[in-house]
Amino acid sequence: MQEAIDNKYMTLNIPLFPLNVVLFPGGPLPLRIFEPRYLDMVSDCLRKNTGIGVVLIRNGKEVDDAAETYTVGTLCNISYWNRRQDGLLGITLTGEQRFRICSRQVQHDKLIRAEVELLEPMPMLPMSDKYQPLISMLQKILPQLDPPFTTMPVQFDDLEWVTSRLIELLPFPLAVKQSLLELDEPEQRIAKLHNLLHDVGEI
Repeated sequence: MQEAIDNKYMTLNIPLFPLNVVLFPGGPLPLRIFEPRYLDMVSDCLRKNTGIGVVLIRNGKEVDDAAETYTVGTLCNISYWNRRQDGLLGITLTGEQRFRICSRQVQHDKLIRAEVELLEPMPMLPMSDKYQPLISMLQKILPQLDPPFTTMPVQFDDLEWVTSRLIELLPFPLAVKQSLLELDEPEQRIAKLHNLLHDVGEI
């Protein structure tokens, strides 16, 4: 899958995983899998070493019928899997690159497959002194969490990485997180995050 991710304008056909979650590139997402369509999806992706598209639900539910989703999501790889003690399949997805849905098709088992265009990766940006409080905030949050958040590689010198992790972890409305995911300029994203935290008195 790495070859596909490096080609930023490549169009892929991938299965979608509609969730009430907004995941950014570089972020981990632990999940429990129990629906047959998603068990088959995970098995197929592991066998073929292909990716899964995590995308926020606009209307509908995570289970049963195929949900309506937003058009921008994140292509992920399966970085870890295990059979849990409760008998369910546990996996960890890791975000790789944003995409935009061009078209989608619902299969007979209600699994959604989509033609997606990969969006240009965000550049790595250095942290300025102005945003040092964001680093401090994230450094306080991560040790309070469980793996994979405590075991993932950290990049506190990367403005985009710090911004993405805070947006994922802080309790902003999902629609706000989605709007930040859809921004193409990292400077805009960091400024909006800074303003959100300032408005609630966090910084």
